[in-house]
Amino acid sequence: MNTRLIPLMRINDPDAQRLCDEYEILDQLLPMRDAHILELGCGAAEKTRTIAERGGVTAITALEVDEIQHAKNLQITDLPKVQFCLGGAQAIPAADASFDIVLMFKSLHHVPGDLLDQALTEIHRVLKPGGLAYLSEPIYTGEFNEVLRLFHDEKAVREAAFSAIRRAVDNGTFTLESQTFFSTPEHFDDFADFEKKVMQVSHTQHHFSPELHATVRDAFMQRMTPQGFNFGLPLRVDLFRKPI
Repeated sequence: MNTRLIPLMRINDPDAQRLCDEYEILDQLLPMRDAHILELGCGAAEKTRTIAERGGVTAITALEVDEIQHAKNLQITDLPKVQFCLGGAQAIPAADASFDIVLMFKSLHHVPGDLLDQALTEIHRVLKPGGLAYLSEPIYTGEFNEVLRLFHDEKAVREAAFSAIRRAVDNGTFTLESQTFFSTPEHFDDFADFEKKVMQVSHTQHHFSPELHATVRDAFMQRMTPQGFNFGLPLRVDLFRKPI
Protein backbone atom coordinates (compact mmCIF):
# COMPACT_ATOMS: atom_id res chain seq x y z
CA MET A 1 0.00 0.00 0.00
CA ASN A 2 1.28 3.49 -0.88
CA THR A 3 0.68 5.78 2.09
CA ARG A 4 2.35 8.90 0.71
CA LEU A 5 0.53 11.34 -1.52
CA ILE A 6 2.64 12.33 -4.52
CA PRO A 7 2.56 16.09 -5.19
CA LEU A 8 0.03 17.34 -7.69
CA MET A 9 2.51 18.49 -10.32
CA ARG A 10 4.61 15.32 -10.45
CA ILE A 11 4.13 13.26 -13.63
CA ASN A 12 7.55 11.61 -13.89
CA ASP A 13 6.35 8.21 -12.69
CA PRO A 14 6.62 5.78 -15.66
CA ASP A 15 2.97 4.83 -15.14
CA ALA A 16 2.02 8.39 -16.05
CA GLN A 17 2.82 7.47 -19.66
CA ARG A 18 0.24 4.67 -19.68
CA LEU A 19 -2.52 5.47 -22.19
CA CYS A 20 -5.82 3.74 -21.50
CA ASP A 21 -9.53 4.21 -21.00
CA GLU A 22 -10.32 5.13 -17.40
CA TYR A 23 -12.64 2.15 -17.12
CA GLU A 24 -9.52 -0.05 -17.14
CA ILE A 25 -8.34 1.75 -14.01
CA LEU A 26 -11.76 1.43 -12.39
CA ASP A 27 -11.85 -2.28 -13.14
CA GLN A 28 -8.34 -2.67 -11.74
CA LEU A 29 -8.93 -0.77 -8.50
CA LEU A 30 -12.57 -1.21 -7.50
CA PRO A 31 -14.76 -4.18 -6.47
CA MET A 32 -17.81 -2.92 -8.35
CA ARG A 33 -19.82 -6.14 -8.55
CA ASP A 34 -22.92 -5.91 -6.33
CA ALA A 35 -21.82 -2.49 -5.07
CA HIS A 36 -23.99 0.49 -4.20
CA ILE A 37 -22.23 3.40 -5.89
CA LEU A 38 -22.48 7.18 -5.60
CA GLU A 39 -21.13 9.27 -8.48
CA LEU A 40 -20.63 12.96 -7.75
CA GLY A 41 -20.60 15.33 -10.70
CA CYS A 42 -21.86 12.82 -13.26
CA GLY A 43 -22.08 15.37 -16.09
CA ALA A 44 -23.69 13.87 -19.18
CA ALA A 45 -23.49 10.41 -17.57
CA GLU A 46 -21.08 8.80 -20.02
CA LYS A 47 -19.14 7.00 -17.31
CA THR A 48 -22.36 6.37 -15.38
CA ARG A 49 -23.65 4.43 -18.36
CA THR A 50 -20.47 2.42 -18.78
CA ILE A 51 -20.40 1.42 -15.12
CA ALA A 52 -24.11 0.59 -15.03
CA GLU A 53 -23.86 -1.58 -18.14
CA ARG A 54 -20.51 -3.27 -17.52
CA GLY A 55 -19.74 -3.17 -13.82
CA GLY A 56 -22.23 -5.65 -12.36
CA VAL A 57 -23.26 -3.03 -9.80
CA THR A 58 -26.45 -3.18 -7.74
CA ALA A 59 -27.31 0.52 -8.00
CA ILE A 60 -25.83 3.92 -8.86
CA THR A 61 -26.93 7.26 -7.48
CA ALA A 62 -25.61 9.89 -9.89
CA LEU A 63 -25.52 13.50 -8.68
CA GLU A 64 -25.10 16.58 -10.85
CA VAL A 65 -25.07 20.17 -9.59
CA ASP A 66 -25.75 21.77 -13.00
CA GLU A 67 -29.55 22.05 -13.29
CA ILE A 68 -29.47 22.19 -17.09
CA GLN A 69 -27.48 18.97 -17.38
CA HIS A 70 -29.51 17.31 -14.62
CA ALA A 71 -32.72 17.99 -16.56
CA LYS A 72 -31.17 16.27 -19.58
CA ASN A 73 -30.10 13.30 -17.44
CA LEU A 74 -33.65 12.84 -16.20
CA GLN A 75 -34.65 12.10 -19.81
CA ILE A 76 -32.47 8.96 -19.79
CA THR A 77 -34.81 5.98 -19.53
CA ASP A 78 -32.65 2.97 -20.36
CA LEU A 79 -30.52 2.80 -17.19
CA PRO A 80 -32.76 1.12 -14.60
CA LYS A 81 -29.93 0.76 -12.08
CA VAL A 82 -29.28 4.53 -12.06
CA GLN A 83 -31.07 7.21 -10.05
CA PHE A 84 -30.23 10.76 -11.12
CA CYS A 85 -30.36 13.42 -8.41
CA LEU A 86 -29.64 17.13 -8.21
CA GLY A 87 -26.93 18.01 -5.72
CA GLY A 88 -23.27 18.64 -5.03
CA ALA A 89 -20.56 16.93 -3.05
CA GLN A 90 -20.76 19.49 -0.27
CA ALA A 91 -24.34 18.50 0.60
CA ILE A 92 -25.06 14.92 -0.47
CA PRO A 93 -28.77 14.00 -0.25
CA ALA A 94 -28.20 10.53 1.17
CA ALA A 95 -28.19 8.79 4.55
CA ASP A 96 -25.07 7.96 6.51
CA ALA A 97 -23.17 4.82 5.45
CA SER A 98 -25.24 4.36 2.28
CA PHE A 99 -22.59 3.48 -0.30
CA ASP A 100 -19.80 1.00 -0.88
CA ILE A 101 -18.00 3.27 -3.37
CA VAL A 102 -17.99 7.00 -4.10
CA LEU A 103 -16.71 8.20 -7.49
CA MET A 104 -15.60 11.63 -8.65
CA PHE A 105 -14.30 11.95 -12.20
CA LYS A 106 -12.39 15.22 -12.74
CA SER A 107 -14.92 17.05 -10.57
CA LEU A 108 -13.47 17.66 -7.10
CA HIS A 109 -11.71 20.82 -8.29
CA HIS A 110 -15.10 22.18 -9.41
CA VAL A 111 -16.31 22.26 -5.81
CA PRO A 112 -16.03 25.83 -4.41
CA GLY A 113 -12.75 26.16 -2.53
CA ASP A 114 -14.33 27.00 0.80
CA LEU A 115 -16.47 23.87 0.59
CA LEU A 116 -13.79 21.31 -0.31
CA ASP A 117 -13.24 20.11 3.25
CA GLN A 118 -16.98 19.87 3.74
CA ALA A 119 -17.29 17.83 0.54
CA LEU A 120 -14.72 15.30 1.71
CA THR A 121 -16.44 15.11 5.10
CA GLU A 122 -19.71 14.40 3.29
CA ILE A 123 -18.08 11.65 1.24
CA HIS A 124 -16.82 10.11 4.47
CA ARG A 125 -20.30 10.35 5.99
CA VAL A 126 -22.14 8.53 3.20
CA LEU A 127 -19.53 5.78 2.77
CA LYS A 128 -19.94 2.55 4.66
CA PRO A 129 -17.09 1.72 7.06
CA GLY A 130 -14.32 0.30 4.90
CA GLY A 131 -15.86 1.86 1.78
CA LEU A 132 -13.76 3.33 -1.01
CA ALA A 133 -13.56 6.83 -2.49
CA TYR A 134 -12.14 7.03 -6.02
CA LEU A 135 -11.11 10.59 -6.96
CA SER A 136 -9.61 11.24 -10.39
CA GLU A 137 -8.18 14.68 -11.09
CA PRO A 138 -6.49 16.14 -14.18
CA ILE A 139 -2.79 16.95 -13.94
CA TYR A 140 -1.84 20.49 -14.91
CA THR A 141 0.12 19.72 -18.05
CA GLY A 142 -0.37 18.60 -21.65
CA GLU A 143 -1.58 20.02 -24.95
CA PHE A 144 -5.25 20.27 -23.96
CA ASN A 145 -4.31 22.15 -20.81
CA GLU A 146 -2.26 24.62 -22.86
CA VAL A 147 -5.39 25.54 -24.82
CA LEU A 148 -7.79 25.44 -21.87
CA ARG A 149 -5.73 27.70 -19.64
CA LEU A 150 -5.96 30.52 -22.19
CA PHE A 151 -9.53 31.15 -21.04
CA HIS A 152 -10.03 28.87 -18.01
CA ASP A 153 -6.86 28.41 -15.98
CA GLU A 154 -7.50 25.68 -13.40
CA LYS A 155 -4.09 25.64 -11.73
CA ALA A 156 -5.25 27.24 -8.48
CA VAL A 157 -8.45 25.20 -8.10
CA ARG A 158 -6.66 21.92 -8.85
CA GLU A 159 -4.03 22.73 -6.25
CA ALA A 160 -6.76 23.62 -3.73
CA ALA A 161 -8.47 20.28 -4.35
CA PHE A 162 -5.21 18.41 -3.80
CA SER A 163 -4.56 20.34 -0.59
CA ALA A 164 -8.02 19.33 0.68
CA ILE A 165 -7.24 15.70 -0.16
CA ARG A 166 -3.98 15.94 1.74
CA ARG A 167 -5.79 17.36 4.79
CA ALA A 168 -8.34 14.55 4.70
CA VAL A 169 -5.53 11.99 4.81
CA ASP A 170 -3.49 13.85 7.41
CA ASN A 171 -6.44 14.21 9.80
CA GLY A 172 -7.48 10.57 9.47
CA THR A 173 -10.74 11.09 7.57
CA PHE A 174 -9.44 8.64 4.98
CA THR A 175 -6.55 6.25 4.59
CA LEU A 176 -4.73 6.31 1.26
CA GLU A 177 -4.90 2.98 -0.57
CA SER A 178 -3.06 3.94 -3.74
CA GLN A 179 -2.29 6.59 -6.35
CA THR A 180 -2.42 5.81 -10.05
CA PHE A 181 -1.07 7.97 -12.87
CA PHE A 182 -2.16 7.47 -16.47
CA SER A 183 -3.54 9.31 -19.52
CA THR A 184 -6.82 8.86 -21.32
CA PRO A 185 -7.05 9.20 -25.12
CA GLU A 186 -9.19 12.22 -26.04
CA HIS A 187 -10.34 13.66 -29.36
CA PHE A 188 -12.03 16.68 -30.89
CA ASP A 189 -13.22 16.49 -34.49
CA ASP A 190 -12.56 20.18 -35.11
CA PHE A 191 -12.76 23.59 -33.42
CA ALA A 192 -16.55 23.58 -33.55
CA ASP A 193 -16.51 20.33 -31.58
CA PHE A 194 -14.18 21.93 -29.00
CA GLU A 195 -16.44 24.97 -28.75
CA LYS A 196 -19.51 22.81 -28.10
CA LYS A 197 -17.91 20.45 -25.58
CA VAL A 198 -15.62 22.84 -23.70
CA MET A 199 -16.23 26.50 -24.43
CA GLN A 200 -20.04 26.40 -24.31
CA VAL A 201 -20.66 24.01 -21.40
CA SER A 202 -23.64 24.93 -19.22
CA HIS A 203 -21.91 24.34 -15.88
CA THR A 204 -19.37 27.15 -16.43
CA GLN A 205 -20.08 30.46 -18.13
CA HIS A 206 -17.08 31.51 -20.18
CA HIS A 207 -16.91 35.02 -21.62
CA PHE A 208 -14.89 35.64 -24.77
CA SER A 209 -13.85 38.87 -26.37
CA PRO A 210 -13.29 38.56 -30.11
CA GLU A 211 -9.55 38.77 -29.46
CA LEU A 212 -9.57 35.96 -26.86
CA HIS A 213 -11.76 33.77 -29.04
CA ALA A 214 -9.28 34.20 -31.90
CA THR A 215 -6.34 33.41 -29.61
CA VAL A 216 -7.99 30.19 -28.41
CA ARG A 217 -8.90 29.18 -31.95
CA ASP A 218 -5.34 29.78 -33.17
CA ALA A 219 -3.89 27.69 -30.32
CA PHE A 220 -6.34 24.90 -31.05
CA MET A 221 -5.71 24.92 -34.79
CA GLN A 222 -1.95 24.64 -34.25
CA ARG A 223 -2.68 21.21 -32.77
CA MET A 224 -5.12 20.06 -35.44
CA THR A 225 -4.29 17.19 -37.78
CA PRO A 226 -6.29 15.73 -40.68
CA GLN A 227 -7.70 13.30 -38.09
CA GLY A 228 -8.67 16.05 -35.62
CA PHE A 229 -7.08 17.09 -32.32
CA ASN A 230 -5.93 13.89 -30.61
CA PHE A 231 -4.16 13.96 -27.26
CA GLY A 232 -3.63 12.13 -24.00
CA LEU A 233 -5.21 13.74 -20.93
CA PRO A 234 -2.94 13.14 -17.89
CA LEU A 235 -4.85 12.04 -14.78
CA ARG A 236 -4.11 11.08 -11.19
CA VAL A 237 -6.40 8.75 -9.25
CA ASP A 238 -6.32 8.87 -5.47
CA LEU A 239 -8.03 5.86 -3.92
CA PHE A 240 -9.07 6.23 -0.29
CA ARG A 241 -10.74 4.01 2.27
CA LYS A 242 -13.01 5.07 5.10
CA PRO A 243 -11.54 3.62 8.29
CA ILE A 244 -13.55 0.86 9.96
